[in-house]
Amino acid sequence: MQVKGDSSLNKLILLFVFDKMEVPLSENTVLDMCCSSNNWLAYMDCQLILNQLLDCGWICNISNNREPLYNITPDGRICLANFFINIPASTREEISLFIKQNRTKYRRKQECVADYFMNKDGTYTVYLKIIEPAQPVLELKLVVPTRKIAKDIYKKWDEKAPNVYRGLYENLVD
Repeated sequence: MQVKGDSSLNKLILLFVFDKMEVPLSENTVLDMCCSSNNWLAYMDCQLILNQLLDCGWICNISNNREPLYNITPDGRICLANFFINIPASTREEISLFIKQNRTKYRRKQECVADYFMNKDGTYTVYLKIIEPAQPVLELKLVVPTRKIAKDIYKKWDEKAPNVYRGLYENLVD
């Protein structure tokens, strides 16, 4: 459903995505949603439009000392409200349906960050984080004996993070 050559419409589509997601988004999430998982915008156009929306003040960077997280501003919402009708109804419906079905997946992907690397002694360190827009709410560092274990933890983190956080919180705070 990509619209070529209509910069204004593409900006409105991106503002509509931010509005529907209702959470700040990283550039990688925006590119994945709009370009890779769907064909709403061309990759290069999407990056350019992100910068233009930022320059116009219709989105803003709300992150501190890490990957930028962008959120729609009040001015961006006003712009979208005024020109919402210019987005074809079929495009609005497609975006709304996709976001409704995938919102939780994208939020968890942004909030639950994991990485691992090999140590000098042959063990592996796994870093696990749960990040809220303002700051990390949980950071764990585990040393494990093998790459397989590190990789398994890395792969499971998105799914297991809420339960790990809940368990730690209940055991330490209650």
